Amino acid sequence: MKRLSLSALLSLTLLASCAQPGGQTRNPDLDRKAFELQLLHFADIDGGRAIVENAPRFSALLSTFRAAKPDNTLVVSSGDNWIPGPEYNVAADPALTAVLGAAREGRAHVAWLNALGVQATALGNHDLDLGPTEFANLLKPDGAWIGAQFPYLSTNVDFTADNGTKGSVGTDGALNTDLKGKLAAYTTVRVGGETIGVIGATTPSLGAITSVGALKIAPADPADLDALAALIQADVDALTARGVNKIVLLAHMQTISVEQALATKLSGVDIIVAGGSNTILADGNDRLRPGDAAKGSYPLKYTAKDGKPLLLVNTDGDYTYLGRLVADFDKDGVLLTSLLDDRVNGAYATDPASLAAFGVGEDAAIPAVKAISTALGTALQARAGNGVGFTNVYLNGDRRFVRTEETNLGNLSSDANLAFAQSVDASTSLSLKNGGGIRGPIGACIVPPGSTSGQVTCQPPQGVPGVSDPGEISQLDLEIAFRFNNDLALVTVTGEQLKRLLEHGVSNVAGVAGQFPQIGGFSFAFDPARPVGSRVTSVVVDDANGAAPGTERVVVVENGQVVTDAANRTFRMVTLSFLATGGDSYPFPSFGAGLETVNLKQAGVRGGMFTFADNGSEQDALAEYLGARHATPQTAYAVADTVKTQDNRIIQR
Repeated sequence: MKRLSLSALLSLTLLASCAQPGGQTRNPDLDRKAFELQLLHFADIDGGRAIVENAPRFSALLSTFRAAKPDNTLVVSSGDNWIPGPEYNVAADPALTAVLGAAREGRAHVAWLNALGVQATALGNHDLDLGPTEFANLLKPDGAWIGAQFPYLSTNVDFTADNGTKGSVGTDGALNTDLKGKLAAYTTVRVGGETIGVIGATTPSLGAITSVGALKIAPADPADLDALAALIQADVDALTARGVNKIVLLAHMQTISVEQALATKLSGVDIIVAGGSNTILADGNDRLRPGDAAKGSYPLKYTAKDGKPLLLVNTDGDYTYLGRLVADFDKDGVLLTSLLDDRVNGAYATDPASLAAFGVGEDAAIPAVKAISTALGTALQARAGNGVGFTNVYLNGDRRFVRTEETNLGNLSSDANLAFAQSVDASTSLSLKNGGGIRGPIGACIVPPGSTSGQVTCQPPQGVPGVSDPGEISQLDLEIAFRFNNDLALVTVTGEQLKRLLEHGVSNVAGVAGQFPQIGGFSFAFDPARPVGSRVTSVVVDDANGAAPGTERVVVVENGQVVTDAANRTFRMVTLSFLATGGDSYPFPSFGAGLETVNLKQAGVRGGMFTFADNGSEQDALAEYLGARHATPQTAYAVADTVKTQDNRIIQR
């Protein structure tokens, strides 16, 4: 077990060059040694396993190792440096301004990488979960935000194909210091007076497991590893033509078997850093976290296509382990694998017990990493720790769904708005809002490590260790999903006007337009194949008087026509003030003087169980609704989202 003090452990590399335990014959490769590289690597910061606590300890190990070999260290990530979730989202809290320059979602993760001194990273699938534009904007400088101080790399993704990323494309092969915040296929890094080539590659299944927009992914057949190897090889050849003879491939392939297969298909690559599979590779003397087990030795050794040695490394994610590989090269850039020392190389756990065993204290943490973690933890405690209720199902607020069909989060928030409005005016019977006002889900849909098939697991909030419980819906969740926090408004509409509102709502469903309605208190059916303006085929109000549903059920539209008795009948409706004033081109203002509008928001008034949002705002209405009905795990919201064909409020023919 690696239980020596870290200072003693770090000295072993030097000792290995002059001592031969047990009187062994001197290793002839010692005389061939021309360059030593210390590679510190990680990936997959995407599971939320106490990353706020892990990051400072991770940085303590990294800074200690780097201090031992300050000129010969390369720090890299093989992708998935973040995932949308509590830690990602709370970076927008003003409390993060001091450490980020300007607070915004996702920036804490990038700031961590900057503080760790990452010199290059591969593109992972979760890096794109919010789409190419959000991804690229996160890397760009913006006022006091310095942006990413390293490049993102992928040779098989065409970043010029999407408007969101094409402006961030840099020159392939340029120095990493000239590619800060840029996107490229490969870069070069100066380490210990030598030039190291670093190439990125991403799973060809990217389009099936994340939001790629218009990005083009190669090869077209994700299973064609020969074609993928050829793309990587072209970059290797470009580097070797420049005289670069030490090359590292950052490969985010999702499943380590793909990186293993690539190892024998490439020439000129010395080290592959795998990513996406959360596979622990470790020596027999590595101390792993309780419950963890290695799935292979560290490093895995292969013979490349050119007959030269190639090493493959990987660690588990979420800053739970730091991978350390100290490798020697001869003057021609060929690895001297006989000099590898498993007392030095391996997976280093970042838990307190591991640091204590190595004699590394918390004070060794990189100050900027600690400052980011402290600020993030404080904001998480305040927002993610302020629970408003529970759900045992994923609440679907994904734009692809809330803008095209009924979702359970659309239903829940519409019902919450209706309940608040009825507390002001008991006759309120209808609730209508726009899907575009829902900005995200509560919970997450995760591509499991190792999956390349598009398999997705959608789950309720998993909780933040030490902050919130599994299934708990927090203030932060509401602030993200309903970030506009629209005011609620009461209006009175006729049956004829109700049909007009719904016709507008479904007029551009093919364009995934934000006007698509989410509703409560009634149901309707529409046929998207019919002409715009005549798509709504039926509308039924559950109760026109706002009492128990079914007390006075009213058919408003039947067979596409407004029922005569309902055409001029009035209904009290709660909607968003944004829509009532013509937002998303809703025709409320065209209803003229007969439209009665009452804004329900009480600016500055914060009462009830929860006081983080103004009374009469969307966030407040939902918080109070959850607190009154779903306050405990035993009473958690339990209506799972359904596929379109099983929806019963918004029925598509």
